[in-house]
Amino acid sequence: MGEEGTEGTIHLLCLAASSGVPLFCRSSRGGAPARQQLPFSVIGSLNGVHMFGQNLEVQLSSSRTEDTTVVWKSFHDSITLIVLSSEEGTSELRLERLLQMVFGAMVLLVGLEELTNIRNVERLKKELRASYRLIDSFLGDSELIGDLTQCVDCVVPPEGSLLQEALSGFAEAAGTAFVSLVVSGRVVAATESWWRLGMPEAVLLPWLVGSLPPQAARDYPVYLPHGSPTVPHRLLTLTLLPDLELCLLCGPQPPLSQLDAQLLERWWQPLLEPLRGCLPLGTRALPAGFPLHTDILG
Repeated sequence: MGEEGTEGTIHLLCLAASSGVPLFCRSSRGGAPARQQLPFSVIGSLNGVHMFGQNLEVQLSSSRTEDTTVVWKSFHDSITLIVLSSEEGTSELRLERLLQMVFGAMVLLVGLEELTNIRNVERLKKELRASYRLIDSFLGDSELIGDLTQCVDCVVPPEGSLLQEALSGFAEAAGTAFVSLVVSGRVVAATESWWRLGMPEAVLLPWLVGSLPPQAARDYPVYLPHGSPTVPHRLLTLTLLPDLELCLLCGPQPPLSQLDAQLLERWWQPLLEPLRGCLPLGTRALPAGFPLHTDILG
């Protein structure tokens, strides 16, 4: 969510609402991750003023100083998120949506049950480490805007109908209705069931795939913050080309081993050139020479 060219600092704090115990603190400066941490006394004061207001039935949502904007948000009376931003021109709405995305990322990778019924704080801290890479990508400079628009980041492939046809056939052969083709965190094509995913998982899943280090294949447990916040699903990813991945959302079946090279070659080898044509779209979303209406800025 950082803007290019700014050197502002963002601090994100996550605390257990009942005890005020910090669960993690993430920071970025100039759009890049930073190790700078806020003193515990500052964290305690920020949480204390929020709790003081709650005890008086006053909801403290945001505050501004000369150079910093602060936004508080509680989730399920269990987790409190606080963000401080010194980036010029940052609005409270933008920071509030950031906090919604952060909590969605926490549910996506840990599950709602662990966050609403905190039995062991130290264990929860360890489990939340799995979400750091995704959360850090929200704080830094990104070409993606789904966190602001709350809509899926997409691209317009030059041969979209061919890719869509292959994707539908591959989904049927793989035995799952939820399949998408993702380039650098943007959806190239997807099945009808994938498009029906609710918010925020529709935005979070491609963003998660784009934030992970490259691997040929993954079998990743995920929760769906809207559709299935307490029962995990499996996110399978298969790399077709660098930064271009097939994503399958499924239950216990199919096993990753079932998605062998022969199945991939059958559906995607004939489309190698159209797939290569998707790679430049990871940063620009539209093909070169794509006509835009004169009223569209960009």
